[in-house]
Amino acid sequence: MDYRTFPPRKALECDYFIMGAREAAQALELFRALRHQLHLMTTRLVWVERQDVTGSNGRACALRLESAKLRRDIKETQALIDRLQRRYPNGDEHPTHLSARH
Repeated sequence: MDYRTFPPRKALECDYFIMGAREAAQALELFRALRHQLHLMTTRLVWVERQDVTGSNGRACALRLESAKLRRDIKETQALIDRLQRRYPNGDEHPTHLSARH
């Protein structure tokens, strides 16, 4: 038997996409946590952007830096949420069914 073809590649690909109830529940919890964090960051960004950051003092500079960081983190969080939704497409449709398995 050739070690390069064992286990067969087809089996590895199929096993990779099998999702059990445990994985779905974990994905749902991660999805919820990311959505919550996204909400907190967005709320904070709105507050920061309402502040007067036109000056050149230390506070204005710190707020502009915080705004840039929040925008980056929001973008990364949204990308993670999108990846979760692609991998577990029904993960957020039945929250009571999946969360009851904890």
